[in-house]
Amino acid sequence: MEGFCFARCRFTRLMAVMQLAMGVFVMIISMASLHRFYATHSLLPGLDVDPAHCTKFHTDTAGYASFDIRALADRVDDVLVQLAELQDKLEATALKVAKKTKKSKARRKPQENMTMPEFRRFLEDEVIHPLYSAHIALRLIRIPRPDDGDGDASTTPAVDPLVNFFTAEETRKYVTAKGNRDGLPSVYGTNRTYSTIGHACVLMRRELDEYMSYDVGAHCPDDWDLGQRLMLGGCDPLPRRRCLALASKLFHRPLPINESFWTLPDDGNVRWSRYHCRDYKCLSARNQRRGYDRCVGCFDMDREKQRWMGSPSTNRTASLADFRIDDVLAAKPGEVRIGLDMSVGTGSFAARMRERNVTIVSAAMNLGAPFAETIALRGLVPLYATMSQRVPLFDNTMDLVHTAGFFEGWVDLQLLDFVLFDWDRVLRPGGLLWVDKFACARKDLDDYMYMFLQFRYKKHRWVVSFKSKDEVYLSALLEKPPRS
Repeated sequence: MEGFCFARCRFTRLMAVMQLAMGVFVMIISMASLHRFYATHSLLPGLDVDPAHCTKFHTDTAGYASFDIRALADRVDDVLVQLAELQDKLEATALKVAKKTKKSKARRKPQENMTMPEFRRFLEDEVIHPLYSAHIALRLIRIPRPDDGDGDASTTPAVDPLVNFFTAEETRKYVTAKGNRDGLPSVYGTNRTYSTIGHACVLMRRELDEYMSYDVGAHCPDDWDLGQRLMLGGCDPLPRRRCLALASKLFHRPLPINESFWTLPDDGNVRWSRYHCRDYKCLSARNQRRGYDRCVGCFDMDREKQRWMGSPSTNRTASLADFRIDDVLAAKPGEVRIGLDMSVGTGSFAARMRERNVTIVSAAMNLGAPFAETIALRGLVPLYATMSQRVPLFDNTMDLVHTAGFFEGWVDLQLLDFVLFDWDRVLRPGGLLWVDKFACARKDLDDYMYMFLQFRYKKHRWVVSFKSKDEVYLSALLEKPPRS
């Protein structure tokens, strides 16, 4: 009986101590939140009002520049909610124990005793874990230090504006600036390195937190489709870096380069878990439920072999808007060596150009089918990038930019303007822009024609042909003028 009383008294005493600790914790957080207010000294009794203090109170100094106060307040509110829930849970538990004790005394029944393993489990689940979560959340809050007036503002590290916005710890570590060791300048001549992240990640915080909830150094979750959804939403580049990408369990050695161009890869070399189809046979254009509707027939190699090879005189299915690769290369003999293909496909254009000793980098997104994997398995170079991203190539470097099926009549004119100016940036003087069967409504043709003509490129070829009664194709081969 004495042992039970000792255990019950110890538990009640622990509840009281916990409630007292919660109260002190809340007071400390409240004082920290009002620290900047009291630092002004403008409203304390016995002190004169100094305009400099008022300016400091109402405006941000360099130390507080670009600091997200709202995100900090939200994070503090989250911690306070966790502490309040913990306090309510402890009070409810103490009240429940007291009621059981009164009932046992009234009925003269032996009181139930909590075993040590049960008491330990209660502390771990109901007390220690919530306190640990609140503790970690507080430690991750970054508060800027205002300048003391003596330091140089240019050397004072600014607080990362998004560090208090995201909740996933790995995301917060990613967006935090990394200072160089021993203060030495980097190879780029900078003192800190900032990891890039898309501004739209702020609008997709829930999806990004899910995407960044992985174990560092372990295998990456098989959720590349979530990452692609973030990229298409503007959250690009993605911040996931520190996990090991999974490959197919049935991966086989790729085919030799002379065989891989026009042969579909082995099914075992692709992770099919996130696709509607489970093999390349399912992706055939004959299958009405293949899971994708862009570039129908791109996985039929017999059909792909015929593209860019025939002319209207030799191929009845070809139109005037179909240009032959050999005719395009003849416009600048021997000058087209490297290029960029901004299209939806499996790399057939790059394969044809490779046969003519031209290296093409193909942009690819897995829009319902493994486009990027197929390009790589064919021995070609896929560029996993969206149209909203600035092309990661330097100015005036590409001999050719080719686009087919990438843009059609759905594209906004301002978005198209940004993309075309970016393509113009990477094209070298004398480089070729090949617009391959751009489809749009007849009523919108003039608007889209202006978008291509505004750069005053030299016209090698310019063809408009009918696609249907209300739609047309625009194909053009344009040469960038020298600008110096």
